[in-house]
Amino acid sequence: MIPTLLALAAAPLATPADAPAPILTTPEAKDTLSFAEPEQARVTHVDLDLTADFTAQRLSGTATLDILAKPGVGTIVLDDDGLVIARITDAKGRALKYTVGAIVPDKGAPLTVAIGAARRIVVTYTSAPKASALQWLPPSLTAGKAKPFLFSQGEPTNNRSWIPTQDSPGIRQSWSAHLTVPADMMTVMSANRLTPQGAAAGKGLKRFAFDMPHAVPPYLIAFAVGDLAFKPLGPTTGIYAEPATLARAAAELDDTEKMVAAASALYGPYRWGRYDILMLPPSFPYGGMENPTLTFATPTILTGDKSNVDVIAHELAHSWSGNLVTNATWSDAWLNEGFTTYFENRIDEAVYGKERAATLADLSWDNLQRDLKAAGADSGATRLHGDPGGTYGELDYNKGATFLRTIEYRVGRARWDAYLRSYFDRHAFQPQTTAGFLADLRANLIKGDAALEKDLELDRWAYQPGLPDNAVHVRSATLAAIDTKLAAFNAGAAASSIDTAKWSTQEWLRFLNGLPRQQSAARLAELDSAWGLSKSPSAYIGFAWFSLAIANHYDPVVTPLDHYLHTIGRGLFVYPLYRGLMAQGAWGQPIARRIYATARATYHPTVAATLDGMVK
Repeated sequence: MIPTLLALAAAPLATPADAPAPILTTPEAKDTLSFAEPEQARVTHVDLDLTADFTAQRLSGTATLDILAKPGVGTIVLDDDGLVIARITDAKGRALKYTVGAIVPDKGAPLTVAIGAARRIVVTYTSAPKASALQWLPPSLTAGKAKPFLFSQGEPTNNRSWIPTQDSPGIRQSWSAHLTVPADMMTVMSANRLTPQGAAAGKGLKRFAFDMPHAVPPYLIAFAVGDLAFKPLGPTTGIYAEPATLARAAAELDDTEKMVAAASALYGPYRWGRYDILMLPPSFPYGGMENPTLTFATPTILTGDKSNVDVIAHELAHSWSGNLVTNATWSDAWLNEGFTTYFENRIDEAVYGKERAATLADLSWDNLQRDLKAAGADSGATRLHGDPGGTYGELDYNKGATFLRTIEYRVGRARWDAYLRSYFDRHAFQPQTTAGFLADLRANLIKGDAALEKDLELDRWAYQPGLPDNAVHVRSATLAAIDTKLAAFNAGAAASSIDTAKWSTQEWLRFLNGLPRQQSAARLAELDSAWGLSKSPSAYIGFAWFSLAIANHYDPVVTPLDHYLHTIGRGLFVYPLYRGLMAQGAWGQPIARRIYATARATYHPTVAATLDGMVK
């Protein structure tokens, strides 16, 4: 017997094999970015059967939804963003009435289905060509230049543009899928691959099957279709990439198996089976996306020196903080990102040593100070728990990680690690709120210790703006040495006198970001001549250099900047560069608009939508 929602709320927390985890019903757990009413009826499983039409740029087929509802509830509310719905039926094919409500910006529309007594429904539909989650790339925008490419990006609320379900992180759902694609292409998904090579599905087509038995937040349902090859990195890890990129990516990421072992030793077993990586084309809007079993990654991390494999450590850490225990709403995003940034640093330390971890933590502190200054330390945007999407910059990541590190330093690493491991076990496959985490911390770590409670200032960290005075700042000897060179340069030393041959990305960032923002054209020319910054193969170094050059109206960078913005789609880089150009008035705005006019087609729809408002 399937328990009712009310019974679930009172029952012990269940594993995916038993029943869906309960929806948290406290006011703090209300998801304002979803139309769903999960306390009445909720989706527990999604089964997709879709065909990808690259000519029309549409997915079409069916989504079969299993539903858990309170007795007497006859409707369910789903999230919809531009879906073209042909019909909705029950499991026996009988038509069900439905309505699509008014569109709300950045949220889509409610899809209300009169289910009656039905607990399985079938939605027949087609996605729109401009679906926000989907990017359809022509061959020219791929590494191989021969075949098109398609990928999805669901976080935070974009999957409602291709899946008619309750698109809220607190409504975990198991899922399965069949995807039919051109026969000369491969499909991968964030799930167990039941047909790795696909099966013939008619003339010129191939059909792939997938299954995710664990209940996951729906933003983690993801797929990609393209000219892909695979290379193992270890017994349980591997990488998918276009053939032109595969060897370079595999060489850069060959420590992935070590990372999985280190993470499991820290905070409990990896519970998702395989851990593979998909290296996407340059237009992927994020550094990485933690889709279960299959991290989506940007090629900007491929710099030849493993300086940026911390991105993989971060996405792997999400297999615990984010995928296993998930923020119940986007107001709680720091529970995903802050936990993961802390955990990532611990993986880096285990695999690469304490100084590498200290360097990354020290840079994280720099970024935290930058964001606090830009937002204003008393701004509500500097709170960890706040309005969904309202936290400034990377504060969810860096303030959240600093909070956890501060607890570690206060109680000791052994005690803190034991707590975190037990926390992930207690809340596995469940949503979590800020209030829920603090309650767990008090019950299982503080245990009535009034002095410890006072020292940690938990509520101030979670709910108040700014940075508490007890924040721990880890300092790096590596970056201290860079600071010495930076001081010499700022005092007038020639760029050519500084040996940068063995600098990592992190050392470059400390130096370039530490330069005074006002520089003469002659000094900028000296920098570029000595170190070839405008042609750097590192997207990170290029970003730091172009940011400095833009602030000084340095004309010689316009041509390489144009190339950079046409070949990189990662939001972390493109947003600030366009914003910087637009802030430079009569000098920068024409440059921004000219570049964007042709670069827009290379960006993911979500990136383009943001830039449309910024640039136009």
